[in-house]
Amino acid sequence: MNGEAAHPHRALRDVLGTFPTGVTVITTLGLPERRPVGITVNSFSSVSLDPPLALWSLSRRSPNLAQFPPGKGHVIHILSQQQAPMALQFARPIADKFSGVDYRLDESTGAPAIEGCVARLYCETASITEAGDHLVIISRVLRHEIADGSPLVFYRGAFVALGDRATIDA
Repeated sequence: MNGEAAHPHRALRDVLGTFPTGVTVITTLGLPERRPVGITVNSFSSVSLDPPLALWSLSRRSPNLAQFPPGKGHVIHILSQQQAPMALQFARPIADKFSGVDYRLDESTGAPAIEGCVARLYCETASITEAGDHLVIISRVLRHEIADGSPLVFYRGAFVALGDRATIDA
């Protein structure tokens, strides 16, 4: 195993990158101008089934910090392998992240719901916790949907495809 590289943050990032993660886009309707807001997030995880909770984190440098206060509706989209370009689009600091994206406004959350995802969780912000250079957002899941397809996975700085769905005997 390699030790710490020249820059300690890079070394830690490399270590954390060995853990494959799913890729999500989280959307809401921005305030006060009611414009669609969306960000790519791979720091997503389940927290609880009862009550249904999920978590994700947002950099303190994000221009969208004020868009996810407690009680605010949002949608967590688990992207499909075909949506890698969309993940990159929502990760970039561009003016119209929704350009060319097929979506509808969800009635219950008010947030944009993107089409073609493997799954969607319709949520509201339950709580926000400060954690270093990020905020950890706990989302209360109001309802969810699942579709066929394979999820987009991020590993060691790149998108990768999952292998077959065979199980490994333990």
